[in-house]
Amino acid sequence: MRTQRSIRNRGRRRKKEVLDLDITSLLDILVIMLVFLLKSYNSSGVVLNVPKGVLLPISDSQMVNSTGVNIQVSPDTIWVDDKMILTVKEMNQRPGSVLDQGRRRIIPLYNELVSKKNTIKRIEKSASGATEFSGIANLIIDKSMKYSFIKKVMYTCAEAGFKKYKFVVLGED
Repeated sequence: MRTQRSIRNRGRRRKKEVLDLDITSLLDILVIMLVFLLKSYNSSGVVLNVPKGVLLPISDSQMVNSTGVNIQVSPDTIWVDDKMILTVKEMNQRPGSVLDQGRRRIIPLYNELVSKKNTIKRIEKSASGATEFSGIANLIIDKSMKYSFIKKVMYTCAEAGFKKYKFVVLGED
């Protein structure tokens, strides 16, 4: 009988040990996650898609991009808000039907930008809280593009009513 009591009381006789928990490593992980999230947070709310094959120039600029129409130019293609407008092959095959005004204005790009401007103005008139037309063009241009071609893109933008340019560059960390 004595053995039964001792077996029964064996668990009660043990003193409960305090579990020692080290939270230093947990705090380290939380701090690292916080720093990462703060570093990658986009406060402007502007999302820019850089097409595959476009290498952006590197800059020390700290300016934040603003909303506007995104014009993406690669060595092969021109896009407006992720919609393909023209390929360089088409431009070289029929330059007379693609360029006008002394080969300074790109007609398909001009037509698309005028359409975008009219859509923005129509929405501005119909919706009471809509933002007004700013005339800003975010130019996402490959760093290998020649200045003469960039001038044609800028001239076309200005003719279509987008007279403020924001060149999108890759910032250094």
